Amino acid sequence: MEKVWEVHGLTREEYDRIVSLLGREPNRVELGILGALWSEHCSYKSSKEVLKMLPTSAEWVVQGPGENAGVVAVDDKGWVAFKIESHNHPSYIEPFHGAATGVGGIIRDILSMGARPIILADSLRFGELDDTKSKFLLKGVVSGISAYGNSIGVPTVAGETYFEDSYRTNPLVNAFCLGIMPAGRVVKARATRPGQVLFLIGSATGRDGIHGAVMASGEFGENTEEKRSNVQVGDPFFGKKLIEAVLEAVERELVVGMQDLGAAGLAGASSEIAGKSGMGVDLFLDRVPLREEGMTPYEILLSESQERMMIVADPEKVEDLREIAERYNLSHAVVGEVKEGGRFRAFFGEEKVADLPVSLIVEKAPVYRRPLRKPAYINMVSSFDKKTLPSVDIREALIKVISSPNVCSKEWIFSQYDYQVGTNTVVKPGGDAAVIRLKWVLKPEIRTDKGIAVSVEGNGRMVFLDPYEGAKYVVAEACRNVACVGAKPLAITDCLNFGNPERPEVMWQLTKAVEGMAEACKVLGVPVVSGNVSLYNETVDREGARNIYPTPIVVCVGVLDKVSRFVDIGFRTTGSLLLIGDLSREPEVGGSEYLKVVHGKVSGKVPKVDLEKEKRLIETLKLLIDRGLIFSAHDVSVGGLAVTVLESLFRSRFGATLEIYSDSRPDFFLFAEMPTQVVVGVKDGDLDTVKDIVEASDLDWMYIGKITGERVFRVIFNGDKVLEEDLQHLKEVWERSLEERL
Repeated sequence: MEKVWEVHGLTREEYDRIVSLLGREPNRVELGILGALWSEHCSYKSSKEVLKMLPTSAEWVVQGPGENAGVVAVDDKGWVAFKIESHNHPSYIEPFHGAATGVGGIIRDILSMGARPIILADSLRFGELDDTKSKFLLKGVVSGISAYGNSIGVPTVAGETYFEDSYRTNPLVNAFCLGIMPAGRVVKARATRPGQVLFLIGSATGRDGIHGAVMASGEFGENTEEKRSNVQVGDPFFGKKLIEAVLEAVERELVVGMQDLGAAGLAGASSEIAGKSGMGVDLFLDRVPLREEGMTPYEILLSESQERMMIVADPEKVEDLREIAERYNLSHAVVGEVKEGGRFRAFFGEEKVADLPVSLIVEKAPVYRRPLRKPAYINMVSSFDKKTLPSVDIREALIKVISSPNVCSKEWIFSQYDYQVGTNTVVKPGGDAAVIRLKWVLKPEIRTDKGIAVSVEGNGRMVFLDPYEGAKYVVAEACRNVACVGAKPLAITDCLNFGNPERPEVMWQLTKAVEGMAEACKVLGVPVVSGNVSLYNETVDREGARNIYPTPIVVCVGVLDKVSRFVDIGFRTTGSLLLIGDLSREPEVGGSEYLKVVHGKVSGKVPKVDLEKEKRLIETLKLLIDRGLIFSAHDVSVGGLAVTVLESLFRSRFGATLEIYSDSRPDFFLFAEMPTQVVVGVKDGDLDTVKDIVEASDLDWMYIGKITGERVFRVIFNGDKVLEEDLQHLKEVWERSLEERL
């Protein structure tokens, strides 16, 4: 029989700590509040110390971690707010609603900063597609994301999807949102003086989502169906009305502070506002608009019903807020008051149902320094010798790689998203980074020619093989992708998806990955301004414990000085192909898709990133694009060089002949996923200038062939033709592979 603390996700030691700090036994309502706010999802008790390694500041950072989203300055006219969060566990239990409410929740995080949400992105992980449940989850999640994003009118412009067996019972559904605001206006989750009121606006409160934060902070067993009621149900049309109502209130300066009702619902939002304000709060639960009869104080406090926002306002502004809410047909009520004294009190009619120190709820959750142990598998996989691999037929290997679900076209997914709504999308999904024009920043008179670039990356396989080097690899790729469209990387937001931190091997993975991320961010000058940690992505069943690959998802946001000056991966004309960057090392196939699908191995050393060269490459790409010296850029990543060139060809009407001279094996050169390498398209008249600029940056270049008018992909290696294939056939294989598996 479960103990009372276990029902609320607490350990016996944590419960005893609560009793000691409180000086008495908590009642059921108080225990529900503390269980939710002390959960891993809300308190970061296993990761808080590790996260301190990440750099979080720069002169363009307006708001770093600690609020609902990070904010960076684009220029003196406009700022952008952005964040990524996970909705992993809910999406496994109920894929459509779990994914949909993940989108809704991240939109409200951006809205709560006073920003208008303008773009979405996602990062998805599922099991291999020979598993029926994985197919079901993929279809449900994609349907949920598209249903919510399309209906609310925020385009989904970027993302990535991978398939590995480690995600079979723990899919990852990470949602990103970015919004814009006029410079100088940030709304924070805090009050400024006692006597201000808490104005609840949005949807009425129901029983959905109770214990959602607790459920998201635990591992799965075989009773996942019983947790279906923990998953929230969203309504994007209500969400759209909430966006417009809240932004009107912000524009009319009716808002002092704001917090969306996400994890732990009303209890979480009000206690966070009180904690950040250094004050207390009284809640009046009988005033909360309800959509179900007979709801208890416990249920009202902890419901995670969607589309709700808590506004801190001065009392004299309440009537104006009511008028806005009624005009948009939103439920509303004054449900609390900011008080002196640092107490969290909740009343239901005349009954006081909770009375806790605010500090106990938001500050005094335990912070664990969990033991670390290097996993035994690390030495085993890193001892792999690529020289033992048998030679392969290049054509057969290429077909296997481009038809792999991790490499093939994801158009089946992103074509279900309305990525053009709002008419700001310049570069659609499928390239290195999405590009968005900033036509206006809330007020029509504030206009800018600048654009925003967004790239989502998270190669969990590389991080599995070497968490430290793999995490550097992920950060570098996200920043490089933004540079490939002509943008300067400004900052990143991350979602750290890992297994059970109580296992020393998992905690070692997390610690080493954050170390690698921190080093990459510091050298590249790209701070982390927001993020989320999702732990306990583990399932214990008849097969034993299964942890996901350690998967830090990184979203890099960059700025283009002139949005019209972007380049894409597609070839715009014929010309020469140069490979530029760090070409000083032998190709390393460790962790590559080639090694997995052709040789059946997930092993080898992660190709190390020379961060100083990576920084110079990013700067060089921006210079080349600003000067109009290259007409395409595409970095070498999953699938290797051959896939890089093919993806550019698939988005154009040309063919290519690669002419490569190297001492390396042809398959290693063509399929190694080396960092700090970019294929650029150059007009022949600009070749010498581009080479000079690359050399002046102390980087390498290699002529690798020609873009031709003939729709053929040809590879000549050391004078021998190793491949000649009709490009239309290759494109058909690449385009249809995912849908055929479904």
